[in-house]
Amino acid sequence: MDQEITKRLQLLQELAARLAARREELTAAAAEDIGAPYRVTQVEVDLAVDHLRTMEVEVPQVAGKSPYGTVAAIFPYDAAPVMLARVGGAAILGGNRFRFSFSSQTPRTARVMTELVAPFPEFEAVTELDNRSFGGQCVQDPQVRVLFISGGGAVGEIYARQARAFDKLFFAGPSGLPPVILFQDAPLETAVPFVVKRAFLNGGQYCTTLKRAYIHREIYDAVLKLILAQMPEIRVGEPKDPLTWIGPIKVERTRLLLDRALAALGEPKFLVPPRRDGEWQGPFLVETPKPPDVELFGPFLALTPVADGAEAVTRVLRSRYPFLVTFFGTPPPDAPERLTKTFGMVYDNPDFLFTPLRLPFGGKGESGWILENTNGELVKRDGAFIYSAELARSK
Repeated sequence: MDQEITKRLQLLQELAARLAARREELTAAAAEDIGAPYRVTQVEVDLAVDHLRTMEVEVPQVAGKSPYGTVAAIFPYDAAPVMLARVGGAAILGGNRFRFSFSSQTPRTARVMTELVAPFPEFEAVTELDNRSFGGQCVQDPQVRVLFISGGGAVGEIYARQARAFDKLFFAGPSGLPPVILFQDAPLETAVPFVVKRAFLNGGQYCTTLKRAYIHREIYDAVLKLILAQMPEIRVGEPKDPLTWIGPIKVERTRLLLDRALAALGEPKFLVPPRRDGEWQGPFLVETPKPPDVELFGPFLALTPVADGAEAVTRVLRSRYPFLVTFFGTPPPDAPERLTKTFGMVYDNPDFLFTPLRLPFGGKGESGWILENTNGELVKRDGAFIYSAELARSK
């Protein structure tokens, strides 16, 4: 193996060790910052550590390539350890420096992570600027060749106008209401727990959490009964409580998005009594014939019966934000191809709770893209990307 790549892998091993050593501090910080349950952030850190420790499997993605220079990223408020591992790990493996800023919602997390990366000159944690100022600085800095941003559609539009300042501009846009389809032969013993837990994991504050379920009418009653039987496990409570699924929703914008989605339903039929008391929100389990197609974060799941699998596929293909679709059971013959063509990620009868970090990640259309500057011409690509492959330059 190339000596330079061996050094990069060693650095990532050292970073993993430091990240593991600060696990409990990061857990407490996320709870204070955004109300994340301890059980959630602990798993995030564990996933990030394991990802960094196994970066050797991604060496073929960077072998024979050259670095871009400085890769910069604006972290969202959720899953900072995962961002550090997935984006930062890929940037370092490709031989780049990694400069990153934090959400204004996460000052405690920023402090811990800044201390964590301090021994490594290849990492630069920026805490003295807000995200807008940091992004503006990256646009002006010729050393920043790649910028990773996330957020609402308006954020993507702003940076797209500045894309010529970079070799690559990544946008991880809104995921909208990621759908799940339960076809007529869906294995309910695995599908229902996945639907419930993936909807309300971390209070629904991941872009990959489910927000709407289209369920074949012939199995709808059985599915509804099983979902309602599982809902007592979805507890709203203090982050330290190991039984908590939904901590306080501390980010005001998330609460406003929830309000907007519920207002779009008119008079939603709540299937369990939700809690709506300031930061204490949800779970919002509703039954509706037409879920709203809006940007949404938070503990929300809409159930919709459909006549058959063809109707379910047709409805999800109309998604404004084709980020992620999940299905259980056997789809119509042409459905997998159509779903893959439309959505960035397609999960076929998945068997995990937390998204494996090594899966290609990204959306299509309004939910995510790359603008690549090739000889002065901007080329737009979308879909699910392997970051280590994207953060090293082909010679």
